[in-house]
Amino acid sequence: MTRSFTASRRQLTALRLAAQRVDRPFENPGDIVRHLLGVQAQDFAGAKWTVGLRTTGATDAAIESALASRTIVRSWPMRGTLHFTAPEDLGWMLSVTAERTMRTAAGRHTQLELTDADFARATEITTEQLTGGKSIRRADLLAAFEAGGVSTAGQRGAHLIGFLAHSRLIVFAAVDGKQQTFALLDDWVPNPRILGRDEALGEFARRYFTSHGPATIRDLAWWASLTLTDARRGLAIARDELDELVVDDTAHYLAKDAAPAPAAVYALPGFDEYLLGYSDRSAQLAPEHAQTIVPGSNGMFLSTIVINGEVLGTWRRTISAKTVSIEAAPFESLSATQTRGFRAAAEKYARFLEREPVFV
Repeated sequence: MTRSFTASRRQLTALRLAAQRVDRPFENPGDIVRHLLGVQAQDFAGAKWTVGLRTTGATDAAIESALASRTIVRSWPMRGTLHFTAPEDLGWMLSVTAERTMRTAAGRHTQLELTDADFARATEITTEQLTGGKSIRRADLLAAFEAGGVSTAGQRGAHLIGFLAHSRLIVFAAVDGKQQTFALLDDWVPNPRILGRDEALGEFARRYFTSHGPATIRDLAWWASLTLTDARRGLAIARDELDELVVDDTAHYLAKDAAPAPAAVYALPGFDEYLLGYSDRSAQLAPEHAQTIVPGSNGMFLSTIVINGEVLGTWRRTISAKTVSIEAAPFESLSATQTRGFRAAAEKYARFLEREPVFV
């Protein structure tokens, strides 16, 4: 039986849906990504829908066009995980998070026998390959490493690329067919914002709480790959621009003009910021259903049915040339009104894919 959806849980979820603009889409993809600051994007298709459902009339092709036109960029700014960000934000985010992420990866680098000389040689090869505004497919970059004497066996190639991204040398560029490519970050983003460390910590806090609040200081620290000390420093810098809401004796921070979202039904992708954007997800998702959303606690989040702020099931889709088949798997039977709401949300997803919906 689902844990009671208490008034305090509903208060948090209604404000979070509104802060994340699930109920009030932006006009273009770049604006919503800029608002959210970071959108987890290792699931590329799901991340495009995270942006698309928050953008008026967006299509999958429009999100890819935004990436190709550099309105959005994709890299590893937080938690060692791929995210979409606004291009001007990526550099200052990495200036705060990259060193800590690389320290965390150091043990794995040792296991893979990756040395400073390997990273230096990979940096040299990448610069040679990409100087002059060029881009390169991932497979071709790895082949260049091998030709230059740097083994990419096992996971070495992935860690070499991760190092180059965290060093602010490369960023994902436009998709080439179905292949991802890389470009030099300085070429792809010629006008980055330059922030000092304190200014960057304050920016992290202000924009996270504005776009994800109400949220706690621990939520911020987890989401942004910050120590609690740095998260508290960022909050202190941004505090005058935020409101505080105490829920169940815990301080939450949010935008000063925050207002709750109305009751509605949404078909959210796996890894959507509404669920993933917090270290404590118990407001949106009853703990007894956590294993259903992340089977086996394997880090893979399923797509969710969200009704009036609460995760009440999962859904999946099968895409063909002209249709998308959609199958709902609610935790408990939905009412007729809830079923109509989910179908309307799923039809919006089908329009995003420019396909006809088929309900299974």
